[in-house]
Amino acid sequence: MAEVVPLETAVATLVHDGDSVALEGFTHLIPFAAGHEIIRQGRRDLVLVRMTPDLIYDQLIGMGCASKLVFSWGGNPGVGSLHRFRDAVEHGWPAPLELEEHSHAGMANRYVAGASGLPFAVLRGYRGTDLQGQTANIKPITCPFTGEELTAVPAINPDVGIVHAQRADRAGNVQLWGITGIQKEVVLAARRSLVTVEEIVEELDPRPGAIVIPSWAVTYVAAAPGGSRPSYSLGYTIRDNDFYVAWDEIARDRETFRVWIDEHVLRAGRGESVTA
Repeated sequence: MAEVVPLETAVATLVHDGDSVALEGFTHLIPFAAGHEIIRQGRRDLVLVRMTPDLIYDQLIGMGCASKLVFSWGGNPGVGSLHRFRDAVEHGWPAPLELEEHSHAGMANRYVAGASGLPFAVLRGYRGTDLQGQTANIKPITCPFTGEELTAVPAINPDVGIVHAQRADRAGNVQLWGITGIQKEVVLAARRSLVTVEEIVEELDPRPGAIVIPSWAVTYVAAAPGGSRPSYSLGYTIRDNDFYVAWDEIARDRETFRVWIDEHVLRAGRGESVTA
């Protein structure tokens, strides 16, 4: 059953150097607060997993937290490249970054396989692409019923799965709604899991279309109001589009990036006042 703890405690307990860590959320409910706590705690050699690594992964990579990235698309949505990601790949700064690239469908099905307790997923989507020649764990498989050649990819069972949601009750049952991605599958697939939430309530109200992740599937819940900014949590916060544009310039230069992280992640996490 889930335990409600402070974010700092959850990350310190769950995330270890060398772990595979998946922070998921598609456009919406991206767990920035949890990612910033990982940076503050100085984790290293992480295998970062995410369908669409964007700004929070740029920050984690730029601070030397990652040794490998497993992904299907990477960029600053609507703006351009992730400059800290590119610097790590092209120049090994601040550390070399190994890449494992899949398709969106491949990543989603890998999470589903992991959540289902299956060793691999099967799909048609890789046929006719060059990803099979670039990624070692994409393998052809023959259907035993029709003889059709398909593609198999291994399940994803991250050491730690981290997502953000709108709310949880005090027993640790989580409720999220709006644009959802692969959050419930990540939690079910992960060996350990953390859900940060906008608020903790006494009881979850019924809400059409909402997903409920039951307490038994979650290791820790941590209150983190505004924890998805600069992305958003429907019904609580709005997307900070200006920041996504500003990040392009912040992240281009190594020193500018380091100054921003120090002011807005490291010092802010220590409770020091910073400029907006």
